Amino acid sequence: MLKKEAFQEKIRQLGALVGELDAMPENGGKGAARELVQLLLEVHGSGLERIMEIIDESGEPGEGIILRLGQDPIVRHLLLLHSLHPEDLETRVLKAIDLAGPRLRKTNSKLELLGIREGAVQVVVRTSGHACGSNGKAAQSIVEECIYDLAPDLTSLEILDQEDGASSGFVPLESLLKHPSSTKAMAMQGAEMLSAG
Repeated sequence: MLKKEAFQEKIRQLGALVGELDAMPENGGKGAARELVQLLLEVHGSGLERIMEIIDESGEPGEGIILRLGQDPIVRHLLLLHSLHPEDLETRVLKAIDLAGPRLRKTNSKLELLGIREGAVQVVVRTSGHACGSNGKAAQSIVEECIYDLAPDLTSLEILDQEDGASSGFVPLESLLKHPSSTKAMAMQGAEMLSAG
């Protein structure tokens, strides 16, 4: 059985290969390669979509199966790639925040969602006054891991740090759109670009 880490590595490799393909000079070979990848994605996407329809047609048991597929660490990425995931971005981000909570408590930190707009997510990590600097880095790493695991399709993630007792300092969501996408998001977008055109 393919492990989650091995699958994620394959996704990263796919993103890198898409990048290499895009960097190739325009010629007949590049066009044929893009067409082949596009066709494979469409065939697999159509097959997955039909599988989801058949499961859904079985009624209530099917709904449970679809939710389980959306939670599987390997299957959920395929469903996201083909826009078939049963949960929207906000639901998945909220689940990621819940999952991050117990791990963040070990660094004397807690996570709060400030907003989601057009795929851009803004969160604040609040640390207690006696947390050290390395805890802040560990907390940021935990937040990124949890959110990107459940929502790799987000367009950007902004993580604000705030010590307890500091002023609120809410940053407008418009500023999110000025930040570059993460490497993970770019790899996923590269694969999606192939499927879109």
